[in-house]
Amino acid sequence: MKRIVLTGGGTAGHVTPNIALVPRLRELGYDIHYIGSYTGIEKQLIEALGLPYYGISSGKLRRYFDLKNFSDPFRVVKGYFEARKILQKLQPDIIFSKGGFVAVPVVQAAKGLHIPVIIHESDMTPGLANRLAIPAATKVCCNFPETLSSLPEGKAVLTGSPIRRELHDGDRLAGLKFTGFSAEKPVLLIIGGSQGSVAVNQAIRGILPELLKTFQVVHLCGKGNLDDSPKGTSGYVQYEYIQKELPDLFALADVVVSRAGANAICELLDLRKPSLLIPLPSSSSRGDQILNAQSFEKQGFSKVLMEDAITPELLLSSILDLYRNRQTYITAMEKSDAGDAIATITSLIEEIA
Repeated sequence: MKRIVLTGGGTAGHVTPNIALVPRLRELGYDIHYIGSYTGIEKQLIEALGLPYYGISSGKLRRYFDLKNFSDPFRVVKGYFEARKILQKLQPDIIFSKGGFVAVPVVQAAKGLHIPVIIHESDMTPGLANRLAIPAATKVCCNFPETLSSLPEGKAVLTGSPIRRELHDGDRLAGLKFTGFSAEKPVLLIIGGSQGSVAVNQAIRGILPELLKTFQVVHLCGKGNLDDSPKGTSGYVQYEYIQKELPDLFALADVVVSRAGANAICELLDLRKPSLLIPLPSSSSRGDQILNAQSFEKQGFSKVLMEDAITPELLLSSILDLYRNRQTYITAMEKSDAGDAIATITSLIEEIA
């Protein structure tokens, strides 16, 4: 039986693609283990799957001044030796890294032990953690055609992002029952995202009466962002966070408004959901969401509206235009070269392991 170690953490986006690979890896007979941080979000998510989990020390390598910059390098070094000890014990055939700073010591330890590594980069341009890890990688998977030119020749593979199978199992009727909506009116799904969702939430609520003339609205507004003022409004439901029913809500949605995190928009592509993307501004991020959104707009998958350009009139007209032309976006997504990311990535793993 071949053994694989998955790694990645810090945010859900560094874990969910790994989780998406697990069912197929199990089908292929792999003995799967996971290395993450001591207490990161990945620990809870992975242990819920019943996979062996190993925590290591992790430090963030910041590009700005912070007192932790003096202590975190020591945490990274400690994490390297912890990861090396774990890998020496497990002796895996291959490592698959989804990134995040916890993955850096794991990948470097694998390099020292001559264990092949496959890395996945979600964003248009590699983040700092993956830039540090890429020299140790055998292959680097990516989501965007534009990313290929910024990766080492011979290593880059356009795969798309692994999407959880259960997202395809949604039931529109179950979604109608869950929300209490009618089948006679289209549904708009709003995904504000946990980071920086306040601006999107406020903009949507500002035009809610106009939206409800055309749509029923499902609003995933993020933890702590519920608003009592529209409570009880017919055709509008809001939730902080949805897990079990999310596939049903995707099945129910005709169009979507979303931030432009790489994993989120790859899910929309995989599900063929026309979307209006409102990326995090560069003042709140390293600008990766803007590049992600521009790529999807260029490929004809989505409309894009910059946060600082939002006015009530423009937001409303953009959503209505998206809905009117939704089939154009669906057709473009159906022609995408991204293909089946799980099949492509597991084939790479089989080839290299």
